Amino acid sequence: MRYAVRAVGDNGVITVTVDAADSVAAYAMVEAQALQPLSVDDTKPLFTPRLGRFSLTFFSQELLSLLEAGLSLTEAIDTLCEKEGRVEARTVLERLSRALNEGLRFSSALEVQPDFFPPLYVGLMRAAERTSSLTESLSRYIEYRERVESVRNHVVSALIYPVILSVVGLLVTAFLLGHVVPRFSTVYQGTGRDLPWLSQQLIAWGTFAAKHGWPLAASMTALIVIGALAGFSWWRSGGFVRLLRRMPWIGETVTTFELTRLYLSLGTLLEGGLPIMQAMTLAEGLLSAEKRIPYRMAMNAIGRGESVSHAFEVSGLATRVALRMLRVGERSGQLGEMMRRAARFHDGEISRRIEVFSRTFEPLLMAAIGLVVGTIVVLLYMPIFDLAGSLR
Repeated sequence: MRYAVRAVGDNGVITVTVDAADSVAAYAMVEAQALQPLSVDDTKPLFTPRLGRFSLTFFSQELLSLLEAGLSLTEAIDTLCEKEGRVEARTVLERLSRALNEGLRFSSALEVQPDFFPPLYVGLMRAAERTSSLTESLSRYIEYRERVESVRNHVVSALIYPVILSVVGLLVTAFLLGHVVPRFSTVYQGTGRDLPWLSQQLIAWGTFAAKHGWPLAASMTALIVIGALAGFSWWRSGGFVRLLRRMPWIGETVTTFELTRLYLSLGTLLEGGLPIMQAMTLAEGLLSAEKRIPYRMAMNAIGRGESVSHAFEVSGLATRVALRMLRVGERSGQLGEMMRRAARFHDGEISRRIEVFSRTFEPLLMAAIGLVVGTIVVLLYMPIFDLAGSLR
């Protein structure tokens, strides 16, 4: 959800637009930018447009290549701006170049455009400025995005075939009930033969559909539109994810995916040189509303001096594998690396679960669709089989 937050900064009162799960998270994200929030307003429209055609990952990859080639940061940004042909992306780069030429730090120049550069990215670049490791931070962010997108693409790929299969099954069923059954009902009318009860109900539906075809079509269209709008609103409000969390096995996988993204983000920020509290503040926006409360409890515990592993264990934010890796990371002073290793381990686990889901769910879905379509066809042809038997 998008929020417009009025805040006090070095240049006076400004309005910052951030993407957050709720108003509390929006406040926290603005505070992480060294601003004092005053008020917050929900600015999310029904259909949120894409914010131009600016790819942060692609930008980071190109910037890294130019920096490794020996160009300065300002020269690299100017080069990207000159070669960019898309208006939206060129505008972003021009603003960035202008801010750098005015003497702003790279992180401060990124911070001016929060719609395109999220707080996590800004924080990582700010840490890189302290250690003069911009190329390393860019490499870490690129790896972070590639791993997140890899898991997400795996999930989407696993869902494409079941969705297509479901849509085709619904279309075939609708065609049978809306076109074939009404035609068969006219054939069976007046035959005077006793039909099986299920066939009678199907023929009754066909007769009704034949007499009221247009009103039924209009009603179905209206229901589809209303259902699509309601489903879209339910999806945007997080209802679908909440439903998945309540399901056995699937809910555990969703939670693991969320924690994996948290470990990966924190590991990337810690390895980039950020302190643990600042890193946790920047990563808070990645969590759902259900996980944000225990996450803040863990932040408070760490702020009081407790270890990260103990705070995460008490708050329920650490899997068994991650907990052991966190303890090893604390002993060896490589907490960021251990978090990234935990994320890598759970990435493989999630991929295996998705594969098992695909192998199990797809045959069951095909069997269910075949059962529905086959039942309709059998009920339509049962009177014909009965009539053929009587002719013998």
